[in-house]
Amino acid sequence: MLRFRILAAALMIVAAGCSRAPQAVNEVVSLRVSKIPDTPPDAVWSNAPEHTAKLLLQDLVEPRLAKASTPEVKVRSVTNGSEIAFRLTWPDAVVNDVPEPGRFPDGCAVQIPRVREVDPPEPQMGQSSRPVDITFWRADWQASVNGRPDNIRSIYPNAAVDHYPFEAKSLEPGSAAQREMATRYSPAAASGNRRAGPRDVPVEDLVAEGPGTLSPRPGAGSRGKGEHGAAGWSVVIVRKSPQGLDVRTRTQIAFAVWEGSKQETGARKMRTGWIPLSVREAK
Repeated sequence: MLRFRILAAALMIVAAGCSRAPQAVNEVVSLRVSKIPDTPPDAVWSNAPEHTAKLLLQDLVEPRLAKASTPEVKVRSVTNGSEIAFRLTWPDAVVNDVPEPGRFPDGCAVQIPRVREVDPPEPQMGQSSRPVDITFWRADWQASVNGRPDNIRSIYPNAAVDHYPFEAKSLEPGSAAQREMATRYSPAAASGNRRAGPRDVPVEDLVAEGPGTLSPRPGAGSRGKGEHGAAGWSVVIVRKSPQGLDVRTRTQIAFAVWEGSKQETGARKMRTGWIPLSVREAK
C-alpha cells in the first residue's frame, strides 16, 4: 500500500509538470515580415508578440525624476532583415505637442548597443568607448510633420503680430533676399539649432557613451510616426537593424518615455533597463 501511494504521488507530480503553462519570456521578439509598417494601426502589428516593459524613474543622474509617472510601455517589433521597427504604446491622457516656455513635449526613445555583446554597456546611455544608438521621437516634431506651420500664429493662435521683416511686401516671396531675411530673423535656424523649425521626420538619431555625452548621429536615416487616441500614445520607430541580429542571435534594447504634462524633459524621464531583443520567423 505504501509503495502504491508513493507511485501515485510521483505520477501526480509528473502530470502537474506536464500540464504547467509555459513561462512567459521576458524579451522583445521581432517578427520577420516582408514589409515594414510605418503607422501604428497597421494590421501587421497584431501578429507580433507584445512585451510589457515596466518603467523605472530615472533617479541616477541629474536632473533626476523624483516621482514616477508612466507605469509601463507595451512594445511590439517586426523586421525585414535590413530594418527593424518598434511600436510603443503607453497611457497619456494629455497631448503635449506645443513648444512654448515652461511646457515640455511628450516623447519616447529606443536605445540599442552599437556593438552586440554578451555583456552590454551600462543601460544609462552606454559607457566610454562602448556607445549606444538612440532614436528619439517627440510629439511637437510630429505635429510639425503632420502639417502644423512653424510660426507664431499657428503655435499661439491668440497672439497679435504686427509685422515680421521677412514678410514685408517689398520682398518677393521665395526670393534670395526674402530667404536671407527669414533666416536672419529665425535665431534657432541661424545658429544651426537642429531641434527647432519645420521637420521632415519626427525622430532624431543620437549616440551616447554615458550620461551627458549625447550627440547627433548623422546619416542613420530612422523614421517614425506617432498617433494619440483615447488610450494614449502609439508611436512607430523604424531604424536600421542592429548589425549581426538574426534568428540565431540576440542583442539588448531599452526604452524611455517622457510625459510633458509632468515636466519631464532631458534626463527627467521614465526608462527601462536592458531587455533582450531577438528575431523570430513568422509561422
